[in-house]
Parts: sequence; C-alpha cells; structure tokens
Amino acid sequence: MADEHDLIILGSGSTAFAAALRATSHGARVLMIEKSVMGGTCVNWGCIPSKTLIHAAQICQDARLGTGVGIGLRDEGVDFATLSDHKERVVGHLRQTRYMDVLHNVPGLTLVRGTGRFLDSRTVEVGDQQFRGDKFLIATGGYPRIPAIPGLTEGDFLTSRSALLLRELPRSLVIIGGGVIALELGQMYRRLGASVTVLEHGPRVLPSVDADVALTVQESLRSEGTDIVVDVKVCGVTRKLSETLVQCEQGGATVEFAAERLLVAVGTAPATAGIGLERAGVELDGKGFVLVDERLRTSTPGIWAAGDVVGGMMIATAGAREGIVAVDDMLDPGCGCTLDHLSTPMAIFTDPEVGLVGHTEASAREAGYEVVSNILPVSAIPKAHVTGQTAGIIKLVADAATGRILGAHLACQRGADIINEAAMAVRFRMTVADLANCLHVYPSMGEGLRLCAQGFDRDVSKLSCCAE
Repeated sequence: MADEHDLIILGSGSTAFAAALRATSHGARVLMIEKSVMGGTCVNWGCIPSKTLIHAAQICQDARLGTGVGIGLRDEGVDFATLSDHKERVVGHLRQTRYMDVLHNVPGLTLVRGTGRFLDSRTVEVGDQQFRGDKFLIATGGYPRIPAIPGLTEGDFLTSRSALLLRELPRSLVIIGGGVIALELGQMYRRLGASVTVLEHGPRVLPSVDADVALTVQESLRSEGTDIVVDVKVCGVTRKLSETLVQCEQGGATVEFAAERLLVAVGTAPATAGIGLERAGVELDGKGFVLVDERLRTSTPGIWAAGDVVGGMMIATAGAREGIVAVDDMLDPGCGCTLDHLSTPMAIFTDPEVGLVGHTEASAREAGYEVVSNILPVSAIPKAHVTGQTAGIIKLVADAATGRILGAHLACQRGADIINEAAMAVRFRMTVADLANCLHVYPSMGEGLRLCAQGFDRDVSKLSCCAE
C-alpha cells in the first residue's frame, strides 16, 4: 500500500489513543493497528474493571463498619455473578464511549485489525497487508509476567487479567507477589468474603513505595484479616484435588500454603516479542522493554515508543503523556519536548489509598538535596474521626535549604484524590510554607496536607480547629 499515513501506531490503548489524537489535531493521518480489544489494558483488564470491583468491596466494608455506629444491615452475602455483570457493563460503556466512538468521530484516524509486525524500519505487515511510513510509535503495552516456578504452568492459576473475569467468588486465594496488583486484588477479594494469603519475597509489601507508607498499608490489610507472609521464597506449585498447594521456604524451613485458587501477581512484562523489532533495529533492555531516550525515541530513527512497553511508571496517565511527548517530538523536532515523571502522581487503590508523587527521602538525597521530612498520622485529621477511618499517614519531603516540596507519600482515605494537590505543589515548586498557608475546606481529608506542612515547624496537636 502506498504511503497514506503520516504516523503508524502499534496498539490502541490509552497511550496509543492519546498519541493518535495529538497527531490528528495537527492534521496528521494516523493508522492504528490492534490485534485484540480496543482500549488496551486500562479499560479492559486493568484500571476500570479492577476499580469497579474494588469500589463494590468498599461498599461491603462500609456496611460492616456501619454496624459500629448503629446502622444495622442484613448480611446476605455477595451476588458475585451480578457484580461481574455490572463490571462488564462499566467496561463496555467506557470502551464504547472513550475509544470506539472517538475512533469513528475523529477525521484522519484509521484502525486496522490484526498483529502488526515490522518487516524493516519503514514497513509493517498486518496479515497480507503491508504499510509503509516514515514515523512509527510502538505502544503495544504489556501483559502479566509469569515467573519460572516449578509446576506453575501445569496448574490452574490466575493472573491480574483472569482474576477479574471470574464468575464465582473463590473461597480462598493465595497470591504470589506483594506489589500493587497483589494488594489491590487481595484486599478486594478479602472484603468480598474470600480467605486471602499474600506471599512476598522481600521484608515488606510494596517494595518500591516509601517504607513508612508501605508498612502502614501492610498493617491495615493484616487488621482486616489478610494473611501477609514476608521473607518467603516460593519453590514450587502443585494441584491436589480442589486445592492449589504452594511450597515455600521461610527462615530455613519448608512451609506450604493451600487455597482454592492461586493468583500470580509479580509485575508486567513488555509486549515486544513477535512484532519484528529486531528487523527494525529497535534495541531492547535485558527484560525486553524498548530502550528510549528522554524524547521517547528508540535506537532506530523514525521509530518512537511509549507506555508500558518502555517500562517506567507503567500507569495509564503517564503512558498517555509519553505518547503525546513522542508525537510532539516527531511532528515538531525542535520543540525540546520531554517528560518529567517526578511531578506525575500515581495511586494504589488499597484502603487506605496510597498516593505518591516526586522524590522519596532516599532519591532526594541521591539527587543532591539536603532533606527534611515530616510525617502526620491520619488520626490528627479531624475528618478522619468523622468517618472513622483513622489509619494511615501523610509524609512530605522537602529541601532543607529552601523549603521546596520535593515529594509527597501518603496512605489515607481518598489518598488518590489528595495526591493530585501534592503533585501541583511539586510541579510548581511550592514550599512547605506555601502549602501551610493554603486554606483548605474544614473538615476534609485534604486538610491533612496542610497540617503536615504546618507540622514542619509546630506541634499540630496544639492547634484548634481551623486555626492558623
């Protein structure tokens, strides 16, 4: 086929769509190639279905907590099939309105179904069709990583995708991994009624998260009945009758964990195999992620990559912004467009919710700052006592010399919302004093950021309500 497209994108997820819309806004003709369901991981197998079920589990938990303040509700259990139908309706609606409808209503945007494979650095094939171009964006995303555990592939195990497709609630669940997906789904299934055990190789869950925050979440999950086992090495998996048995080593001893179902949640692998990157000269790192520079350019001129396929933060918003930066660079090479992930917030939808942005204390010191920090217990926030959700902390990291806020790390109710304000503070170089002097709604959980900032130079326990 003749060169009819200014940009060819492999993938149709949030990264690909953001890039495509950016390119078409500049008048470019864009071809997207998709082998599976439109919308990618976030809308189909990640953010949307998981958060829909997590919200339902939160309703269950709120109902239980209500009995403690005199609101009695009948416990008739969970109709998991109805809940699954609701989740599918939410996914279908957003896939249609945010992807399919957009595709049909944006001039210059074309979709081709099938697996795109590079034949060389300027040609991709999709089935028996070939498309040539001068500019390509690799946005193929990732998929659940499967570790090499003896016996694992011989049994019936769940991944982060298949765990969201169940029609029946498992009675018990063992989860290999103590990261984001493991904790989000583990707490969800625990609250819906399953017995849950989490196996983490390291000394604590959420190893990439600030330790103070991670330990707060770990303790909260344990208080709800989730069995979290740390410093444990998984050695093998076997299936016996209706149970999955996970053999482990802990403290020099052999231990075994049994459950009806096994969930493997140990991270994401890049979808780079089988798409001809070696023919295009695109270099990968040791884990298979595409190597890119600060402008998302690969080792091959004319080919960019963005989203989960390059590693990094691996969240939908960051991937979408990476797609936009890549398009800006290819359509306006002198723009100097780059992406600073330090001001990009992310959240973990456990309860308490985790919010993260900017430097940790350790990374700030590595960057050359003299660091000062303050930790506020959520119990110091008046609204936490109104809701009865007093677990958690808010932590701010600042430059000792200037007071500039370098990072925020928190675990609290509505943490995924509150972290957005902290991201603004990091991005626009606000100081601790700036934040301490910002008035907040009272009572609100967001007021915790202000209290934490005030705590750098005063004892907030001695402040009256609404006091300066």
